[in-house]
Amino acid sequence: MKRTVPHEFRNRHGELLDFTYHAGATEVSTLVVLGHGVTGNKDRPLLVELANQLAHIGVHAVRLSFSGNGNSEGRFADSTVSKEAEDLGAVLDALPGWHVGYAGHSMGAAVGVLRASSDLRIKFLISLAGMAHTAAFAQREFAGVTPGTGCMWDKPECPLSQAYLDDMTRVNSVTESARQVRAPWLFVHGLADDVVPPQDSRDLFAVASEPKRLIEMPEADHVFSEHHAKTMASSVVAWLRELQP
Repeated sequence: MKRTVPHEFRNRHGELLDFTYHAGATEVSTLVVLGHGVTGNKDRPLLVELANQLAHIGVHAVRLSFSGNGNSEGRFADSTVSKEAEDLGAVLDALPGWHVGYAGHSMGAAVGVLRASSDLRIKFLISLAGMAHTAAFAQREFAGVTPGTGCMWDKPECPLSQAYLDDMTRVNSVTESARQVRAPWLFVHGLADDVVPPQDSRDLFAVASEPKRLIEMPEADHVFSEHHAKTMASSVVAWLRELQP
């Protein structure tokens, strides 16, 4: 089957999903889809750095903005972890013939767990500062914000919706989903992360199947600021090299 990356991705609602494709070597069939966290988009510096390093070793990469985020169609108020997992499924539908992995940051990592737990098309999984306990995160970060009128972290473009809170509560934690993941799995978490506790990655790592690896970066924050993004991406690249046949 000829491998191609389509000119567009649309979710099941028909919403156009914004993305950037980084071409790897023509003979390489591995492609990594990169997903962002809540209030983020495909242009987060850590995702750009990772995509560039992947392309440098010949691996193809797609940086994706989930619906309602960045320049993707849809309303931010409708963005939930469950809807984003559906978005990821729609992207996988459009990538037949590829050996696909997924790398998600923060809530985007929780999206990957939900998808990979039941979708065998994800051949390997990478969680970057990954969120495990969705209900606890929403309570911790947004307990004092009124849904429908308030915003996430005082960002006017990111209104807090009841749909988001309800979905985070319903999911509660992706730990049980993590038990169902059978793909090789890499966790990278900064120990200076004050948004998603490093314990979230440890909790998922504890129940994940082999092969798995947990890398903790002592001084890295939630978004792998400054030189930490390069170090994180280099760690991912080194792990992927080990996975290649």
